[in-house]
Amino acid sequence: MGLEKLHPFDAGKWGKVINFLKEEKLIADDLIVQAREATDEDLLVVHTRRYLNKLKWSFVVATITEIPPVAFLPNFVVQRKVLKPLRTQTGGTIMAGKLAVDRGWAINVGGGFHHCSSDKGGGFCAYADITLAIKFLFERVPGVSRATIIDLDAHQGNGHERDFMDDPRVYIMDAYNRYIYPGDGFAKRAIKRRVELEWGTEDTEYLQKVHTHVEGALNEFKPDIVVYNAGTDILDGDPLGGLAISPQGIVKRDEVVFRAARSRRIPILMLTSGGYQKRTARIIADSILNLHSLGLLDKERAACRVGSSSMDQMIRDSAKDFSNLSLQ
Repeated sequence: MGLEKLHPFDAGKWGKVINFLKEEKLIADDLIVQAREATDEDLLVVHTRRYLNKLKWSFVVATITEIPPVAFLPNFVVQRKVLKPLRTQTGGTIMAGKLAVDRGWAINVGGGFHHCSSDKGGGFCAYADITLAIKFLFERVPGVSRATIIDLDAHQGNGHERDFMDDPRVYIMDAYNRYIYPGDGFAKRAIKRRVELEWGTEDTEYLQKVHTHVEGALNEFKPDIVVYNAGTDILDGDPLGGLAISPQGIVKRDEVVFRAARSRRIPILMLTSGGYQKRTARIIADSILNLHSLGLLDKERAACRVGSSSMDQMIRDSAKDFSNLSLQ
């Protein structure tokens, strides 16, 4: 419909990442887990009925997605063209959470809607996929009772922070540009390890802080799962992030987080979250390739290897698990 031209977000980012990984022979069509759309029953595990009903009003969705013309579209069009893809990515995050616990790691090429809480959306985030994935694991997967969120998107993750404000089972580390959206002072109270960055922060300072605080967070609190919100809007030149991290710096950042989790044998779920430049898809793909080349996504560490029979079985198992997604 051309709606993507009305928002700085690259709506084609996720498909481009997959295509780059196919070109590099890391994955093939039959080794991709296709996410299933989260149903109302699934969403109600976290969201209020009142909030979901609000999404039936196009002007509400226009406000959340920051695309004003959406307000003038019939809601059935908004549901199909705007919200259904977001529900599918949300379903992908929930599926990937279970997959990470089973196999040691998982990456949802999408998701990371960290501005959405149980009763309020914003910042292009209509569904609280991070909260949903964690609550699904807590309620459905034996042995998962503690989670750490490492949010390294350029923006504060106020959605999951509001949802887990008083929950001692969830530890939140958040590193973000202190001067940009959302500036949610109330939500900051939920952050256990807050790293507020200045305009134009560059690689050396950034990576030192990420390393120090990721190690500190995982030493301070022993989780059963790490949810890593790996936004690429920290990239130099991003129109919304205001930081100045190089492509190589982003690849190294992801490596730091994966090394910290994998060395402790903590399952890790990575979400790609924000990123508002055309080149971010290539950077995400390069980062995944780097993690694979370093053995951080290999069979020994993760119980599966891309292209192996165990990977094929993992995909079939995860699809079967997702058919029983609802917690209710």
